[in-house]
Amino acid sequence: MTSIRGAGPLVFGSSSPGCDEIGPFSSCRIAKLGFVSLNGTNVIGLDYRGKTVRLNVNVRSSFLNPIKAMEDSTTASFTNTNFCAAAISSGENLHQMSTVRKSTNIVWHKSSVEKFDRQELLQQKGCVIWITGLSGSGKSTLACALSRGLHSRGKLTYILDGDNVRHGLNSDLSFKVEDRAENIRRIGEVAKLFADAGIICIASLISPYRKDRDACRALLPEGDFIEVFLDVPLQVCEARDPKGLYKLARCGKIKGFTGIDDPYEPPLNCEIVLQQKGGDCVSPSDMAEKVISYLEEKGYLQA
Repeated sequence: MTSIRGAGPLVFGSSSPGCDEIGPFSSCRIAKLGFVSLNGTNVIGLDYRGKTVRLNVNVRSSFLNPIKAMEDSTTASFTNTNFCAAAISSGENLHQMSTVRKSTNIVWHKSSVEKFDRQELLQQKGCVIWITGLSGSGKSTLACALSRGLHSRGKLTYILDGDNVRHGLNSDLSFKVEDRAENIRRIGEVAKLFADAGIICIASLISPYRKDRDACRALLPEGDFIEVFLDVPLQVCEARDPKGLYKLARCGKIKGFTGIDDPYEPPLNCEIVLQQKGGDCVSPSDMAEKVISYLEEKGYLQA
C-alpha cells in the first residue's frame, strides 16, 4: 500500500506489481517520483484492501496543488468518464451513498459490535417506553418510579424527560407547533439510539399529536416502542397543576397550552393504558409495576 501525499487529505493508491486495471483507469509502476494526473473528473475511485473507495474531489479548484507521489510508487490517470456508475455497479464491497433530508453523500458505517451483543452484555433488550399524557398527569413521576423499579432488578434505564431535554439538546426550540414536532422528533431519534445500545429508554413528555408519536414508533423495530398512556382527566390534572401552568394558561399568559387552547390527541392503539378517575388514585410504584410486568411478559428483561 502506498500513500500519495498532497495539499489535501491523504489519498491511497494501489502499488501492486505491474499494471492494474481498476475501473476505467489504469495504474502502472514507475521507478522515481511522479504525479497523479487528474483530468477534470470530480470523482476518484481507488482500490483499497479489496474495496472500491469513492473520493469526491473538485480537481478544478485552485486550492488543489499537484499531488506528489512517493518514490517507487504508481501514477494513475483519471479521465472524465462515468466511473462513479461503473464503480457502484461493479464494486462488490462499495458502501451505499445516501441522502437523508438535508444530509447528502453519507454512508452508514456498520459496527462490529451489534445491538444483540450489547443486549447479551446487559442481559436485557433495548426498547423505548414512551409515556404520554396531559401536563400534570404524572408522567415524570411514573418515569422515575419505573426507572427505580427496573434499577432494583439490575436493569439499565435512562429517562428522557421533556423538560430536561429542553434544558440542553432542545433549548433552541419554542412551543410553536413546528418546534414541538421537532422536539419530539429529536427525542425519538435519541431514544432510538438508547434502545440500540441495549438500554431501556423511558421517554416522558406530553407529545400531544398522534402523528408525531407514530413517527417515533416507526423509527424502531416492531414491538420495541411501548406507548404508555396516562389517562387522567383534564380537571384532575388542572387541580394538581404542579407547575402552575394551567393557571397561567387560563389567564392567557401562556398560549397554545395543551388541554386549554391546544388539543391533546389520545393514543388509539397504545400498549398500556393507566387510568385514574375521580378520587381513585393509583400509586406511582403500582403503575410502574404494571409496566414492568408487561416488560417481563414480552421478554425485555432478559437477553
